[in-house]
Amino acid sequence: MPLNKTPLHQLHCDADADLTDFNGWEMPVQFDSIRTEHVAVRESVGRFDVSHMGEVRVDGPDATELMNVLTTNDVEKLDAGDAQYSCILDDDGILLDDTVVYRYPDRDGYLFVPNAGNDERMANRWSEAASRRDLDADVENVTEETGLIAVQGPDAVETVDDVAAESVGDLGRFSTIRTEIDGVDSLVARTGYTGEDGFEIFFPASESEDIWQTFSDVQACGLGARDTLRLEAGLLLSGQDFDPESEPRTPLEAGLGFVVDLSKAEFVGKEALVEQEDDGLDEEMVGIRLEERAIARAGYPICKDGEEVGHVTSGTMSPTFDVPIAFGYVETEIAEIGTEISVEIRGREKSATIADQRFLNTLETTSEE
Repeated sequence: MPLNKTPLHQLHCDADADLTDFNGWEMPVQFDSIRTEHVAVRESVGRFDVSHMGEVRVDGPDATELMNVLTTNDVEKLDAGDAQYSCILDDDGILLDDTVVYRYPDRDGYLFVPNAGNDERMANRWSEAASRRDLDADVENVTEETGLIAVQGPDAVETVDDVAAESVGDLGRFSTIRTEIDGVDSLVARTGYTGEDGFEIFFPASESEDIWQTFSDVQACGLGARDTLRLEAGLLLSGQDFDPESEPRTPLEAGLGFVVDLSKAEFVGKEALVEQEDDGLDEEMVGIRLEERAIARAGYPICKDGEEVGHVTSGTMSPTFDVPIAFGYVETEIAEIGTEISVEIRGREKSATIADQRFLNTLETTSEE
């Protein structure tokens, strides 16, 4: 089956980017080196093609009710132009996906962004729920007609402000504005997946090449840097750190309880989460810092006193701090920050420590001391 390609695919080929299959999309892993791209985002600014992400539009009188019953956060708290991070669950409280929900700043309705490869499944889920509940809501998968790039880093505000018709500097975090980017009608959101300030910019897919070239002076970045950046920032990856088939987890286990509003009257999976909260967790997500120079890969066993107590889901060598970091699930009784553990790598146990997974903040604090 041929891979999907973003509207920028040919430009990536022309730039000699290294390409890979990512959830059915042929995407750039790197344009220069992962370290070069990572450092650009941490110290100045970088641009990412993220048009592989899904976009689903939800309109109609009952759009808010539909969004609220299918996501864990409280959509009713969103004013026009607001956005929120949320989760999508099955009846058992298992994470199907995580998403950002945007309430349009200039019209009624919502846009939500499923992860790559999940757009059609989520659009169908929304449509079926609307029909089953007799809700007056229109659901449209607009992934193919939407381009999306991210501009991230300390210099992102100045970079985007220079080409925006209206100033974006005063836009709050998780807020959006409708404006033109170099003459192209765009929805600009102060959101991102890197731990740095920045924007995600939505626009007609037909304008993708022009928008990308508008930022031609900005370092192009691929999935490799996107992964190291999000790991340092403590951000989970759908399909790896949780997955309904290979890594079935609830948001409470995954450390995403902060986007679960159990005070809402109803949402899919709520009963299961209430029960789990009452019973307590058996395992939970933690950050891991290795004390030896070895990279913990997904699936590697986590051990305590010679006994396996969990496993790694993501790991890398942090380009910012030059130490190996990872995420993993461990038994709750040993999940306290500072607990000494080990990670089994190629049959050998490497010493490690349970850490706050927001490495970007905690390792900075440690280095300053």
